[in-house]
Amino acid sequence: QVQLVESGGGLVQPGGSLRLSCAASGSIFSINAMAWYRQAPGKEREWVADIFSGGRTNYAESVKGRFTISRDNAKNTVTLQMNSLKPEDTAVYYCNADIRQSYSQRILNYWGKGTLVTVSS
Repeated sequence: QVQLVESGGGLVQPGGSLRLSCAASGSIFSINAMAWYRQAPGKEREWVADIFSGGRTNYAESVKGRFTISRDNAKNTVTLQMNSLKPEDTAVYYCNADIRQSYSQRILNYWGKGTLVTVSS
């Protein structure tokens, strides 16, 4: 069984920074893409950023230049450094990953349970 567990959420003032982490555990052979999504109150879940095993990254326009995604392939972790936070960044942030549990198995997509980020003065 594979689990994704996020940490690092909390309350921060506008203009502040937070660092989110996500650790994948369980029976893991390889991880392809890892990503962060978020869901604000009353809104649909939206993609924030992703990073592939080779290091290529992509960002939503709304966070480009403020957020940085990175990963540690040896530790099966992904982080999201969030700077210059705005009230509209308030949301539950979810970790997502495409994981293969063994050489013979197909890649499956997994979600964490989320961590709440609140940007407010």
